[in-house]
Amino acid sequence: MRILTDIEGTTTAIAFVHRTLFPHAREALDGFLRAHADDAQVQAILRDVPGEDKPAQLRAWMAADAKATPLKALQGLIWRRGYESGALRGHLWPDVAPALRAWHAAGTRLAVYSSGSEEAQRLLFRHSEAGDLEPLFDGFHDTRIGAKREAASYARIAQAWGAAPGDILFLSDVAEELDAAREAGLATCQLVRAEDGTQASGRHLVARDFTEVPPAPAKG
Repeated sequence: MRILTDIEGTTTAIAFVHRTLFPHAREALDGFLRAHADDAQVQAILRDVPGEDKPAQLRAWMAADAKATPLKALQGLIWRRGYESGALRGHLWPDVAPALRAWHAAGTRLAVYSSGSEEAQRLLFRHSEAGDLEPLFDGFHDTRIGAKREAASYARIAQAWGAAPGDILFLSDVAEELDAAREAGLATCQLVRAEDGTQASGRHLVARDFTEVPPAPAKG
């Protein structure tokens, strides 16, 4: 069995992303760009930002909560400094770390698929409130593999993982993402966390937390 999990609204409170991570990146943006103007990785990211005023475009994307890959990559770099300094710690719901550790110990292979950059995903789990969970995962996937509401993205993840789509259970709070995953042949389960106000779609199996996630793929 393999489990592919979303982050925001699934393992982690939506509020952590919007009230902690996003404001941290927004406040640190200008200083980070000045301090790392000669960094090759930063320069490569900025080349993919349209227009002459790169900071203005990045701030506009931030204000719109755009899923722009250059923005996500840059946010990941900014958050890395925050995590490494101790200013940030990755939030996980209390049921998440025990379940991940138990699944891993039982031989279940784990991976992440989130709109946040691969760097941001790794940092959250490496510096989580429950300790370093990064080694539990086979891989981390972001929007470079495709949009989360497109079935082809999930097919690519299965191929990259060397797995049949039907052997993968995808966990997310967003019904449209689960729809796309199921179209690609994955099993699905919607996390409906009361704290985040998630509403069950009626189209997928439902779990209120990770203790209720089914032990084996089921088409729902």
